[in-house]
Amino acid sequence: MPATAHGQTRSARTINRLYAAGAILLAILPLAMVLANRSSPAFIGLAALAFLAGRFFEDRHTLAPRVLAPLGTPLGLAALAFLAWCLVSFAWTPFPSASLRVLGEFLPTLIAAYLLTCLAPGRIPAFAPRLAAGAIVLAGSIIAVDLASDLALERALGHRMAAFVHNRPALTLDLVAGPVALVLWRIRARGLAFATLAFAALGVLRSISGAAQLGLLAGAGLFGLARLLPVRAGIGLAGLGLGLAVALAPVEGDLLAKVMPEAAHERLVQSSSRARVAIARSFGAVVAAEPWRGAGFGTSARFAETPVAGTVAPEMRVLLGVGHPHNSFLQAWAELGLPGALLGALVLMLMLGRLAGLRQPDRAAALGLVACAAAIAFVEHNGWAAWWTAGLGAAITWMREAATLRTETRSEMDDPA
Repeated sequence: MPATAHGQTRSARTINRLYAAGAILLAILPLAMVLANRSSPAFIGLAALAFLAGRFFEDRHTLAPRVLAPLGTPLGLAALAFLAWCLVSFAWTPFPSASLRVLGEFLPTLIAAYLLTCLAPGRIPAFAPRLAAGAIVLAGSIIAVDLASDLALERALGHRMAAFVHNRPALTLDLVAGPVALVLWRIRARGLAFATLAFAALGVLRSISGAAQLGLLAGAGLFGLARLLPVRAGIGLAGLGLGLAVALAPVEGDLLAKVMPEAAHERLVQSSSRARVAIARSFGAVVAAEPWRGAGFGTSARFAETPVAGTVAPEMRVLLGVGHPHNSFLQAWAELGLPGALLGALVLMLMLGRLAGLRQPDRAAALGLVACAAAIAFVEHNGWAAWWTAGLGAAITWMREAATLRTETRSEMDDPA
């Protein structure tokens, strides 16, 4: 074998190994979250590095355009403007070190997730979707069995003995199961696609996370509607939901306090609904006190100490110390003010515009993912949490892989050979 041919073969092997390593990390992420529920940022970061190196060795000349081109689109420019406003808010944040710490967790994971969504689709090896299905089946099964056995696994691993340790894994299953099932459907592994959805639902429904269950319901509901409705109706329904989520976030607490009956609170006692309403009212009060620029990026963890907190009624200050408002839309309002809320809404609407161009069932699956993520974001967690960003990045990567497989299938059908 000539030396050049031998060198090319060795290079191809290196590239394939890098892609395989990245795909394995992406595929097993849901299972890793069950075993260590903050591990997804590390898995996404390492997977992104593997695909970045593989693309560099494969064709370094197309790497930069592939990564930079999406940033020049209207959606990309809006996202950059939103991130720029986050950085601008450092000029008035009362806790620069705390804001920088939050940014240091969020931004590297966001960059890794972005690189993965740009570089992995089209280069994910054929074995990876089935591996991902196996990881999801195992993750859902472990959550159900562990909770049924009074957390025997957590006890064996020496982890914290609390049922909520499975909330983050359940939320991750919410995000990735649908996109992985779509990929499996596309490669005609349809039994495995149904198993993926069924065991993900098992883990979500068996968990104590009301947010995960709400996300499952919202995602499945909009997926079903989007399969039946015309394109404009499905996109319009999603747009209405996202628009209301942004617009009503500052008054969420007051609205719920007026319309939510006591019986509903009794049924939702495990979800601490009364406390969530009170928290939303408190953060809504500070938005009303400082609506134009917010308190600054990443200040939610110390919101009770911010100057704006001192301007609201004393009874409204108590729950500002909970760490975050349990609503990512409200968090954006409280930290980034009206400009942050408007830029966030613009990103969401431009995203829906992109989804409108997808064909079925990709469009329905993508809208299901949007509904699931939005429902969770409206009731749960810190919006800048790295594990959440990593889960979204994994889900979008699988969605883009499904679109790539569809394009490849159509090209093969059109090939006269």
